[in-house]
Amino acid sequence: QVQVVESGGGLVQPGGSLRLSCAASGSIFSCDYMGWYRQTPGNQRALVAAVDSRGVTNYADSVKGRFTISKENANNTVTLQMNSLKPEDAAVYYCYVVIVSYKSLKYQYWGQGTQVTVSS
Repeated sequence: QVQVVESGGGLVQPGGSLRLSCAASGSIFSCDYMGWYRQTPGNQRALVAAVDSRGVTNYADSVKGRFTISKENANNTVTLQMNSLKPEDAAVYYCYVVIVSYKSLKYQYWGQGTQVTVSS
């Protein structure tokens, strides 16, 4: 069994910062891919930022230069530092992980989602 637990999120004023964290635990040999996606009502879930097993990062154009994703392999956590937040960044943010099991099989999991609200 694998659990994916998110923390962070909340209400922030435009221009402010928030930090999201996600921890994967359970029967995990390694995390192959960890990322953050976001979703607003009526829209599909979209990539915000991700990092693969080699440490290569990928960002949505809309967040480049403002958001930073970092991964800590030792405890299978991924953090999204969000700076200079804009009202259009408001969404439910989901952590997505692809883990490698001890049997060398890959599984994907989503977190439960955390709300980010950007408003004055």
